[in-house]
Amino acid sequence: MDIIIFVVKHTVIVLLSVVEIAMLVRAVLSWFPIDGNKFTELLFAITEPFIHPIRVLFIKMNWFQGLPIDISFLVAYILISVVLTVLPMI
Repeated sequence: MDIIIFVVKHTVIVLLSVVEIAMLVRAVLSWFPIDGNKFTELLFAITEPFIHPIRVLFIKMNWFQGLPIDISFLVAYILISVVLTVLPMI
C-alpha cells in the first residue's frame, strides 16, 4: 500500500511541476505577439484547466475586475506552488 501512495504522490508532483513550468513559459510568451502558434495552443491546453476555475470564481464574486493583470493566473500559480511545497511532507 505504501508503494501505491508513493507512486501517486510523485506522479502528482511531476505533473504539477510540468504545469508550473508551462505557466512560467506562458507568462513569458505573453509578452510577445505570437498568435496561432501550436506551442502556445499547447501551453493554453495544459494551463487553462488550472486557471479557468479561479477566473470564473473571481468573475462570479466580482473580485479583481478591471485590473490590468490577470490575478487568477497568479493565484493558480501560487496554489500549485503551495501544493508542491506541502505534498512531499505528507
